[in-house]
Amino acid sequence: MKKIDSAIARFNSALEQLEVAAKRGDGHALSPFDEEIVGELNALKEDRARLADELTRLNVEKIELEGFTDEVAGRLEGAIREIRAVLAH
Repeated sequence: MKKIDSAIARFNSALEQLEVAAKRGDGHALSPFDEEIVGELNALKEDRARLADELTRLNVEKIELEGFTDEVAGRLEGAIREIRAVLAH
């Protein structure tokens, strides 16, 4: 998850720099190019929110799967012990 966290941090930093650059206007009306940049910025913000939600969902799923894996491993170990005990008699 460190790679994902690092990528999100870099993405957030780039997005903040883009926001600062977009706000540096001189008070004049936005050009079509500037409007396009603002549109892209808004789309990036939506993507960031969606990705953050997805990351949260995946982290929850990962934790659930880890618990399931531990439970299955415990059951397998118990079954192996029982089989060995039966074979030993």
